[in-house]
Amino acid sequence: MMDIQAILKQLPHRYPFLLVDRVQELERNTRIKAIKNVTFNEPFFTGHFPGRPVMPGVLILEALAQAAGLLAFDAMGQVPDENNIYYFVGIDSARFKRPVVPGDQLVLEITIDRVRGGIWKFNAVASVEGEVAAEAQLMCTMRHVE
Repeated sequence: MMDIQAILKQLPHRYPFLLVDRVQELERNTRIKAIKNVTFNEPFFTGHFPGRPVMPGVLILEALAQAAGLLAFDAMGQVPDENNIYYFVGIDSARFKRPVVPGDQLVLEITIDRVRGGIWKFNAVASVEGEVAAEAQLMCTMRHVE
């Protein structure tokens, strides 16, 4: 539904920090399903961990937050610009269930829980081959910057 070119227009992140490769499903104001193809060439694998590469949990959460940003921008009918940035403001109930390793395809599924006072709250699950790798409740907001 959204390829890498469309994602690059929606998110300010760039290599090596862009962690969403494709959006497979997007239901406006409700949910998104995106993917991150995890490859051995990821720069973090050289140090996490040599000989047994594992994707850092914080980067799994960041991938979920980036997909949540795509969902929120679509819901608002907006595209970020240099004066408006979408910030991660909170994480609740984060749990890591299985390691994510090179060759895995990380499926990112996010649903909107609520929007109140400019704060978006999402339920987020990252899985590999149907097995939950991580889950959390994420909070994000848009801020105007000069």
